[in-house]
Amino acid sequence: MVFDKSNSADTQHQFNSRESDWGFTSFMPLSELYDPGRGYLVNDTCVVEADVAVRRVVDYWSHDSKKETGYVGLKNQGATCYMNSLLQTLYHIPYFRKAVYHMPTTENDNPSGSIPLALQSLFYKLQYSDTSVATKELTKSFGWDTYDSFMQHDVQELNRVLCEKLEDKMKICSLTSKAVKISMLLLTNVEVERLEGDNKYHAEQYGLQDARKGVLFIDFPPVLQLQLKRFEYDFVRDTMVKINDRYEFPLQLDLDRENGKYLSPEADRSVRNLYTLHSVLVHSGGVHGGHYYAYIRPTLSDQWLKFDDERVTKEDMKRALEEQYGGEEELPQTNPGFNNSPFKFTKYSNAYMLVYIRESDKEKIICNVDEKDIAEHLRIRLKKEQEEKEQKRKEKAEAHLYTIIKVARDEDLVEQIGKEIHFDLVDHEKVRHFRIQKQLPFNTFKEEVAKEFGIPVQFQRFWLWAKRQNHTYRPNRPLTPQEEAQSVGQLREVSNKANNAELKLFLEVELGLDMQPIPPLEKTKEDILLFFKLYDPIEEKLRYVGRLFVKGNGKPMEILKKLNEMAGFAPEEEIELFEEIKFEPSVMCEHIDKKLSFRGSQLEDGDIICFQKCPQGQNSEECRYPTVPAFLDYVHNRQVVRFRSLEKPKEDEFCLELSKHNNYDEVVESVAGHLGLDDPSKIRLTSHNCYSQQPKPQPIKYRGAERLTDMLVHYNQISDILYYEVLDIPLPELQGLKTLKVAFHHATKDEVVIHTIRLPKQSTVGDVISDLKTKVELSHPDAELRLLEVFYHKIYKIFPQQEKIENINDQYWTLRAEEIPEEENLGPHDRLIHVYHFMKDTAQNQVVQNFGDPFFLVIHEGEILAEVKKRIQKKLHVPDEEFSKWKFAFLSLGRPEYLQDSDIVSSRFQRRDVYGAWEQYLGLEHSDNAPKRSYAANQVYLAVDTA
Repeated sequence: MVFDKSNSADTQHQFNSRESDWGFTSFMPLSELYDPGRGYLVNDTCVVEADVAVRRVVDYWSHDSKKETGYVGLKNQGATCYMNSLLQTLYHIPYFRKAVYHMPTTENDNPSGSIPLALQSLFYKLQYSDTSVATKELTKSFGWDTYDSFMQHDVQELNRVLCEKLEDKMKICSLTSKAVKISMLLLTNVEVERLEGDNKYHAEQYGLQDARKGVLFIDFPPVLQLQLKRFEYDFVRDTMVKINDRYEFPLQLDLDRENGKYLSPEADRSVRNLYTLHSVLVHSGGVHGGHYYAYIRPTLSDQWLKFDDERVTKEDMKRALEEQYGGEEELPQTNPGFNNSPFKFTKYSNAYMLVYIRESDKEKIICNVDEKDIAEHLRIRLKKEQEEKEQKRKEKAEAHLYTIIKVARDEDLVEQIGKEIHFDLVDHEKVRHFRIQKQLPFNTFKEEVAKEFGIPVQFQRFWLWAKRQNHTYRPNRPLTPQEEAQSVGQLREVSNKANNAELKLFLEVELGLDMQPIPPLEKTKEDILLFFKLYDPIEEKLRYVGRLFVKGNGKPMEILKKLNEMAGFAPEEEIELFEEIKFEPSVMCEHIDKKLSFRGSQLEDGDIICFQKCPQGQNSEECRYPTVPAFLDYVHNRQVVRFRSLEKPKEDEFCLELSKHNNYDEVVESVAGHLGLDDPSKIRLTSHNCYSQQPKPQPIKYRGAERLTDMLVHYNQISDILYYEVLDIPLPELQGLKTLKVAFHHATKDEVVIHTIRLPKQSTVGDVISDLKTKVELSHPDAELRLLEVFYHKIYKIFPQQEKIENINDQYWTLRAEEIPEEENLGPHDRLIHVYHFMKDTAQNQVVQNFGDPFFLVIHEGEILAEVKKRIQKKLHVPDEEFSKWKFAFLSLGRPEYLQDSDIVSSRFQRRDVYGAWEQYLGLEHSDNAPKRSYAANQVYLAVDTA
């Protein structure tokens, strides 16, 4: 057979279990294929050729740990690799696993609140699952939230706490003492220390004596966990460091060597303490972060396995032992003929914990653990979980073969309208869902519906839904007989032709006089399906009362009696009709002329008519929302606002239902009414920052927001939180004043008090100081005060007395008031310098970071550092032992120049004041032992409103 023309396209893809569906989204148009002039079809035949090559490609993600090794890994929640390596090590000590299974738990326990049950569940899944296992239940049982799981914790501390928790539970089970023993840690430094010279031991009655200090063991446990102490505190640098030195550990460890030098005289020497290496836990990285994994021999065979989170691989002994010793490694020489010196680099991957098992206990520790060791309630619970997980996985894998059909009925409309929804007809997520194979005939689906709802097939009529241009969603048209003859997969929603994953239908069932289903009447072009909602203005309730077919040329007045019957009204009750058109971005609900035809009112299939009794004079005045449009507008715009006191910004205090259209006065009146406050103008509101989850820095000015929505909007986000304050004076009056928060530092007491100062905006700094003097306790009556601007623990400015306060910002800068010490009455050769506390951040390349309270200090001509240090120690009341660790440096633009006691301090500082004087200072380098808190509040011990 000869073909006139061909068309080709290439693609590359490696098929695997995760990506089994792959192909061309658009190979060529069918119109071209069918065109005889194109030459693709010959004798109604088209030949498709495909070249498929099968290659063996190593794919990291398709690695099947269970298939390759017989074991599965643990999923990493973000920074939980340290925990995963420890859990794998504990799990692969079978005797410990059996002990965990034997801990008493019940079917009523919740894994998220019970560490024993969560660990039992985890171990069961590790033993019987075919894929990696999640640890979220276990971390929740620790009391960690999602954020905690992303923080690296101390693996040694986790090991200790976990074993303590389990030990408490094990005390009441049959494996008590033995199970507890295997979790013992050997953390003690066994080297003998000689105490002599200046380090002699003080013995009672004998005074200082030369001595040897060490540890001897009465016995050793069956399982040793040896911590190699890769992390320790460096007292010189005042920080934690990681030790990457080489440490060679043996495959077998003999603790009886040298005639049992580690054992005490009363120890049982008949027990042979020869241990075999079982696990090597590794840390790769530095002190501030890295990765944890483990090399384990589950059965103590020659085969090592690497457990690296989800991935488990086979490894050789060299990789598990020698490459984890740490130390340095030489790069191979690239030019052997040259005498170039070898390049060495530090290995940051090294062992930090070893697990050994005693040879004489090996058979007992590496024991068989099977289902009979697992409590029945646990087996039932976990098997059910596995079955549900497998069912979900299967459904996901077969999703492309099925269509989800969501069927809404009159019963759903009755249930939802006026309760869960008010606009449109139904929430499709809350109706009955059917998962139907796409290849099944639609009529087969109707049989499923008949079984589910008890509606015979011949009485069912299905309507397609359509999304209209105004974003409403309504039944659009019934399915045709031709469409119902198709398969489920061939049906398409009118509004979403491109997506066949879901099909939304409305099931129309007509009822006879006996309320039994009857066959639906044939629908003509003149017939319009309308849905009706009834509004009660007294009860302020809206409900669905039914649907009707009307003729397009008919008039609403012709169905009034029927509507009264549906509503339960008297036949001649006067009612008003409204069409619910849309509700976004605003409600559109228009009055219907009862004398105009339905077509004339532009009504069509799926439209909604809301009706109510005609408002009656006085009765309507008593109703908050007397008409349907008024009620729907209220529903659309109502906003429940959570109010919080600005003093307690994390706690909801009360909620108020308001309207998004409420103006400023209406909002504060509602708040004042709730608080029982007579004057609403004393309420000040502050908006919520959606990103920081805190109050915005600036409060809302009096009538500074037109509507409630303006108060709640933060960029493109809508909040439902407002903060309030109750002022002692009306807000308009307050806004005419300048309010400053000033932190007063007492001269002789270790006390800081925040004072709120209110003065007219044209006032000066001198006025602030005068006002403050009347409110604070001075060291003596003639003491003078000054006002400082402090930011990030540096003094940036001494405010002149004549400076206006209007432009002073206390939102981002700290305003500090203090007495001017008499010692600052400078002599002709004295200098006033800045003194700041600082430390160097090892995580940020030794960047200088200031902390604590900065201060001024007078230095005299020719004064050396040793003399200055004495005055600083006296001023700050620092004990000798702590002060001896402090370092002193001259800093200019952040670069420290360390000083010696003999250095003349004044020689480092310029003799005249220049802009940026705060960048030249005497730095006190020491650790920050104060509680961590934000700078804006780090000096606040007592808050006083002194307005």
